[in-house]
Amino acid sequence: MRASPRLEGGAPIFQRFKSPRRVPITDTAPRSIGRRGRENLFAYLMLAPDLLGLALFIFAPIVMAFIVSLHSWDALTPMSYIGLGNYATLLADSDWWRSLGITLSYVLMYVSLTFCASLALAVFLASMRNLQEFFRTLYFIPFAISTVVSGMIWLFMYNDKNGYLNAGIRALGLPPMRFLSNTSQALPSIAVATAWMSVGYYTIIFLTAIKDIPVSYYEAARLDGANARQVFFRITFPLLREVNAFVLIITTIASFQVFDQVKIMTNGGPANATSVTVFYVYRQCFEFMKLGYSSSLAFVLFVVIFLVSIAQIKLTHADRGSSGE
Repeated sequence: MRASPRLEGGAPIFQRFKSPRRVPITDTAPRSIGRRGRENLFAYLMLAPDLLGLALFIFAPIVMAFIVSLHSWDALTPMSYIGLGNYATLLADSDWWRSLGITLSYVLMYVSLTFCASLALAVFLASMRNLQEFFRTLYFIPFAISTVVSGMIWLFMYNDKNGYLNAGIRALGLPPMRFLSNTSQALPSIAVATAWMSVGYYTIIFLTAIKDIPVSYYEAARLDGANARQVFFRITFPLLREVNAFVLIITTIASFQVFDQVKIMTNGGPANATSVTVFYVYRQCFEFMKLGYSSSLAFVLFVVIFLVSIAQIKLTHADRGSSGE
């Protein structure tokens, strides 16, 4: 048998001729959007109305308020650019700083009252086996009332002569109280009225979070002989950390923005004792027609609320990190 020809080194001669290298064919046709792409596109389309609403009614007014704050404007004559003149006036405005102090006092009263009352009611409802749905609905009803109606109700209840509260006080043989006409009682009275309207909403939030806590934790605590106070401070309250932070942030933002109750119940009185920052901005804008100055006040208030909210979030995360979560 004849041997096939070979090259030097013993390799067959046909190995010199290699097959041509295959070049991958590139698909230049446009590819259809995959399933993930379609889901993302659908998600963006669903978010578009909300994002558009945020842009038009939240971010755009903030930008416009800052632009107007750099001008002197009374809404009747053209705007006159004055730079940071309104902010310099703000720093020297004692009435503004007084209103900010009143607002901080109101924030402390409203937030602490709303937080403690709603948490206490939620714990009470969670311990009930019967009529829980009834009381939950009962507590939530005030939240469905508008702030104007709520203010009118409490305005009548706080009336010095014919109010229900003073009627009860007189029945006990005590002198009537001047809830809204006394400089030291007006602000706490507004805080109570506002908290009454919002406690039911936060009670539902706390109650929902309490129901998510595993029952086995409470059973183990009872087996160890823990009392109700120990169960609350060792189990319930620590496990509500996220909800506590949410309620504190939301109530703080809402308390900085209080206006309706003040306008209806006291109109900033007596003796400007309830002239909170938003009410002060309102007066500067619509009573004194200082639109540029009021815009600078509103923008500074926005910055204050933003910084307070960021501080609360940072404190919450720091507390979570220190607890090892």
